[in-house]
Amino acid sequence: MNRRDVRELVLHLIFEGEYTGEKGGELLAQVNGERFASLEAEYPLYGELPPEGQREYLRRAVSGVMEHLPELDGYIAKYAVGWDISRISRVGKCILRLSMYEILYLGIPVGASVNEALELVKKYDSPEAASFVNGILGSFVKQEVQP
Repeated sequence: MNRRDVRELVLHLIFEGEYTGEKGGELLAQVNGERFASLEAEYPLYGELPPEGQREYLRRAVSGVMEHLPELDGYIAKYAVGWDISRISRVGKCILRLSMYEILYLGIPVGASVNEALELVKKYDSPEAASFVNGILGSFVKQEVQP
């Protein structure tokens, strides 16, 4: 499992948290062999557990996004000009949260994080959503990220 796969797994977990209200630790408890085996037939992503080298990223990303939800949603609301945050798809919000968190707190290079966010939105949302996410992340980076 590479970083892209682990990032997708993080998206699945924070998306689940969007529905269940579970926090980081509760979501991370689901990263286990039994849970993965039950989902593997439906999602090939769950064919293996993340390797040890990627688990720290997974832990930090899931816990951090869930811990910083109000802050991240504030950025989304600020840069989604003319859109109420409730109108943004849940998966789109989760992708935005993850990318913003990666950039602000994990030191992931801006270009890499934005590119990965766009790949995820193309896979899980509509083509229009990719332009929307790109625009929000572009504005966010210009205003909030120091060169």
